Amino acid sequence: MNMTHYMELLAVNQPWNLILFMAIPVILAETVAISELYLLYTRNYNGAVHGLNRAASILVGVYFVGVFVYLVATAVIPITRAGAWRGPADVIAVLSYLAGVIPLGALALIDLKIIGKDKDDHQRMALHAVFVGIFLVVAHVAMVFGMLDPAVLGGARGGGHAGH
Repeated sequence: MNMTHYMELLAVNQPWNLILFMAIPVILAETVAISELYLLYTRNYNGAVHGLNRAASILVGVYFVGVFVYLVATAVIPITRAGAWRGPADVIAVLSYLAGVIPLGALALIDLKIIGKDKDDHQRMALHAVFVGIFLVVAHVAMVFGMLDPAVLGGARGGGHAGH
């Protein structure tokens, strides 16, 4: 079966790669998204839900920076040097996945009050919601293109490993 490097990464070393590269960031991001809906509706920024939202945001931001650095060093650079990209779907999937570092990093920076420190709680949460939305878009683009057979968009047939 032909697959993108994104899908191959999730398929090899079961279940660990799936847990490390998909489950942990997605569960944390979904925790942020769901708790954020509650917070924006209730405007209760002093309770346990806000604490959960803040902790999950900081954790997912820091965690994903680590994932980003690891995958760039162990997969993106070697694949690029070897000229082993499997076509447009492969590149779009991997780069979209890695682009998640921007919104997830921003969530952590907002909750650490490095970004938006001059805003009140509700304004910061609204900014937070924008970055959650951006993450959901890039993550879903990565998933859709990642599940596509690279040959559909004229890419090479898979076969090599994603640096793992």
